[in-house]
Amino acid sequence: MALDPALHAALRRLSSTPRLLVALDFDGTLAPLVERAEDARALPESASALRALTDLPDTTTALISGRALGSLRAVADPPERIMLIGSHGAETWTGPDGAPLTLTPEQADLLARATEVVQRTVDAHEGTLIEFKPAGVVLHTRTASVDVADAAVAQARAELARLEGLGVTDGKRVLEVSVVKADKGQGLALLREATGATAVLFAGDDVTDEHALRTLGADDVGIRIGPGETAASFTVSTPEDFGEVLRELVALRSSGARS
Repeated sequence: MALDPALHAALRRLSSTPRLLVALDFDGTLAPLVERAEDARALPESASALRALTDLPDTTTALISGRALGSLRAVADPPERIMLIGSHGAETWTGPDGAPLTLTPEQADLLARATEVVQRTVDAHEGTLIEFKPAGVVLHTRTASVDVADAAVAQARAELARLEGLGVTDGKRVLEVSVVKADKGQGLALLREATGATAVLFAGDDVTDEHALRTLGADDVGIRIGPGETAASFTVSTPEDFGEVLRELVALRSSGARS
């Protein structure tokens, strides 16, 4: 893929910032979407570029994912120094001294009731799956037929609407349910503050990534992978194309990186 000249110019400006934060979604961005979440792996070119960026001076890398942190670590095999935001911002790992996520008794009870709803939905709709998270539960419909998926989401939404205090968000063939109010925009803001970043690259492919893209400023670069309405300034078609973007950023940042 030949890079859009405007995107290349934006990457060149970004590469010269004093403290760069590269924060990326995982599924659909570094890794192609797959039917089974546990089978996802970053494309080799993207994984190599992410590791190279992690090793550069004055450069911090991070993953911001809807996955729980345990699941994210299992599929991403992240470099030791990379920062992690999981469960759409509800879980954070900025180093070994960070406090783990804990729920209040009220949140734990609400999560148990929400989990019962999603489990009933999965039991009644062939091809749907449930995923458990520390602060939420997810209905996956990618392996179900479209009509079954639509019916499952409708049933789950109707029942979940009776439970107060839940955050319910649609993604690509998933319905995300959380008892902690958080999103990727809040996660990106935390990372920006923690790292003292002077500019940020954020990239993602889903509606949940728009929370982060909408927080970006004039010195930042936002990239959407794939089609859809977006607040990002730039779009690339596939994770493979985004791998080329990362490779170019490595080259630009390496040539101008401060020692």
